[in-house]
Amino acid sequence: MTWAEFLPLFFLAVMGLSLLAYVVLDGYDLGVGLLLPLVNDVDKDTLIASIGPFWDANETWLVLGVGVLLIAFPMAHGMVLQALYLPVAMMLIGLILRGVAFDFRVKAPTRYKPFWNRAFFAGSLMASTSQGWMLGSYITGFDPGALGWAFSLGVALTLPAAYVLLGAGWLIMKTEGALQARAVAWARRALWPMGTALVVISIATPLAKPAVMAKWFALPQVFALLPVPMMCALAFFAMRWVVTRPEVIRAGYGWVVFANTVLIFVLAFFGLAYSIFPDIVMGRMTVWEAAISTASLNVIFFGVAITLPVIIGYTVFMYRVFWGKAGSLSYK
Repeated sequence: MTWAEFLPLFFLAVMGLSLLAYVVLDGYDLGVGLLLPLVNDVDKDTLIASIGPFWDANETWLVLGVGVLLIAFPMAHGMVLQALYLPVAMMLIGLILRGVAFDFRVKAPTRYKPFWNRAFFAGSLMASTSQGWMLGSYITGFDPGALGWAFSLGVALTLPAAYVLLGAGWLIMKTEGALQARAVAWARRALWPMGTALVVISIATPLAKPAVMAKWFALPQVFALLPVPMMCALAFFAMRWVVTRPEVIRAGYGWVVFANTVLIFVLAFFGLAYSIFPDIVMGRMTVWEAAISTASLNVIFFGVAITLPVIIGYTVFMYRVFWGKAGSLSYK
């Protein structure tokens, strides 16, 4: 493989890593936002405090991923944005609403606090459903037909459930006592809807796309790929085992819920990547067709080689510093 052939693959890997990191890291704080209406005012502050040091930096990964798509693959960026203009706008409005509500709910007079709590929930719901719609549309290759719309709608309803499970898993690790017990109950309720929807989408995707069916079920690769659904099933039932046994949570193994949800996200991501590759837009454009010139990629390469390790290092450092149970919410 020549350097010119390798560079588009490198930027594809960076973009994939960025979007996976965003979905996992911002996914749990979006899930916490979706759970906010279920608790009283004191616990609302604890939920916000649990994501306070992290949520802003989590969105950095979205900026990096979209930035790489825009700069390294401008033709694909134009095709994607043209097809997803409205859900992208809805996601940005939701993220802005979350950011504004996050700060104003603490500083605003007490009588306005419920308004900003509802705004934080609404922003979380708008961002998560629009991301689900975009993912569904991307998987179908932006199919404008009824089947494509139905698939996108299914994913738009599924992704918030997955985020709720991530958020509940995060709260199991970050809280104690009655609030932790409620987080376990939320995880238990979100488990089956998320698992059922994931199975339906996994079955529907190869049925809707013959090329995906051929990649997954042809011999001999079907046997090599079999560990992917098996590991997803094991992760799912490991979570179910933990959330149905309070003594396991009390023994300090609540982290299993969050870790196994992340594992399912990672496996689903690699399954999607395998289904699509070498296309960057399924059935319409390969990664090499979408990339800009090698000379331009060479320039961007040095920028990414500096930026990516800095973001990874900052993320690891931040989680090490602020790890542990959530305390009282304070902006002082």
